[in-house]
Amino acid sequence: MPDHQLYMQRCLELAELGAGFVSPNPMVGAVVVCDDKVIGESYHKQYGGPHAEVNAINQVVEKYPDAIDLLKKSTIYVSLEPCAHYGKTPPCADLIIKHQIPNVVVGCRDPFPQVDGKGIDKLKAAGVDVTVGALEQESRRLNRRFFTRVQKQRPYIILKWAQTVDGFFAPDDGSQHWITGPESRNLVHQWRAEEDAILVGRNTALNDNPQLNVRYAEGRNPKRVVIDRELTLPKDLHLFDQSTETLIFNELKTDIEGNVKYIALEDFNHYLPQYMMYQLWMQDIQSVIIEGGAHTLNSFIKDGLWDEARIFTGPGVLNQGIPAPVISGTNGGHYTVGADQLQLFYNS
Repeated sequence: MPDHQLYMQRCLELAELGAGFVSPNPMVGAVVVCDDKVIGESYHKQYGGPHAEVNAINQVVEKYPDAIDLLKKSTIYVSLEPCAHYGKTPPCADLIIKHQIPNVVVGCRDPFPQVDGKGIDKLKAAGVDVTVGALEQESRRLNRRFFTRVQKQRPYIILKWAQTVDGFFAPDDGSQHWITGPESRNLVHQWRAEEDAILVGRNTALNDNPQLNVRYAEGRNPKRVVIDRELTLPKDLHLFDQSTETLIFNELKTDIEGNVKYIALEDFNHYLPQYMMYQLWMQDIQSVIIEGGAHTLNSFIKDGLWDEARIFTGPGVLNQGIPAPVISGTNGGHYTVGADQLQLFYNS
């Protein structure tokens, strides 16, 4: 009896290698097993490129002279339901049927309307034995960003901030004050590389003049998103350096100036977080980190519009300043990062 969970766990490990490269597609891994031996494995490596199943099957074909016969007695494990429609690539279900792979084990169904059970139905109609639900929760969690975008029509929202041990977010005079150590900053840059966008409010952009890029980790820069209602931010800030696509939410104009895109919102006084997230969703932004400031973070917390919170607490004190946001949710774990403490929460 094959160990479905063992091979599906390998699918998830492979899928995660696509983090930061495949959005707005999901991360998917695939493993081909014949006679309890892995003969091919791969993952979806790049948005617009071949899917995991294609890469894994091609690996078998390239590696084994008798690949045609091996595939006819194999099982292919896939962390997400094989697609059944023509998108940027042909349907993976058709490829599995073409190679007469008799068994398919799926981690979870794909919620995307053009798939959502259709891949499974197509395989079954062709006589393929399909098992669904191996490590289902783990498979869904891996693609929680994708599931959120498809099912809630908004990006997956991560709130991130640092606070002092006495509960302050920043000095109240607008000066810059580092709360966390280098280990935490390196981790934050790795997080940035894994998400599609990073958002800050006007005061954070003005006071900190952040670059909002990836400098201390490997990976791509996220899109930068800034709230500047009256377009008063000076153009010599890093955010206007044209190095990365930057979206400016405002109430005055919609325009494009190189890599800087101005997006006018119709109402800054009501449902601002919802309007901004809808605009990001419209541009296929699947995940966003909200990095501040305190007012921006609190507006998302107040509306319950968040999925995950990552809170660093540094060892220093400020005695007075801007109070850090207060949040409650499902405990996601507590970790030590250098001299800092990291607390995770999930909005269940």
